[in-house]
Amino acid sequence: MSDVEVTRVAEHTFVATNDRGAEVRIGRKGAEGAFSPVELLLAAAAGCAAVTAETLITRRTGDRLVARAVDPRQGEEHELPEVPTALEYDASTLDEPQRAALEAAVRRAIAQLCTVSRTLEQGAPVPLTLPGATAD
Repeated sequence: MSDVEVTRVAEHTFVATNDRGAEVRIGRKGAEGAFSPVELLLAAAAGCAAVTAETLITRRTGDRLVARAVDPRQGEEHELPEVPTALEYDASTLDEPQRAALEAAVRRAIAQLCTVSRTLEQGAPVPLTLPGATAD
């Protein structure tokens, strides 16, 4: 189990730390040197797919693997309709059956093992606890 703590360090600026000492700066959209909360969500989805599929991909195609997630909103909506992610790697050395087998294995692994995408897909509740109050 891993906990994340987010601490205010300046106006509109926070630092998230985990129990292993890693840090990431969080701020409002467009804040210099910081991820917005939505960007962190996108990074979590793309990162989970990459970490989950890494071995399957790199042992067949080499070390280059890039994961991307794009914010699909056009305006200032406060909800993402989806979290589109993409994995990029060089499959040019694979023939069509090998490419299809790799794609099937990657999709299966992510569907079974990627905690972030599985959680997003099921629409997990996000209870909030405030001082002196019970979680909603």
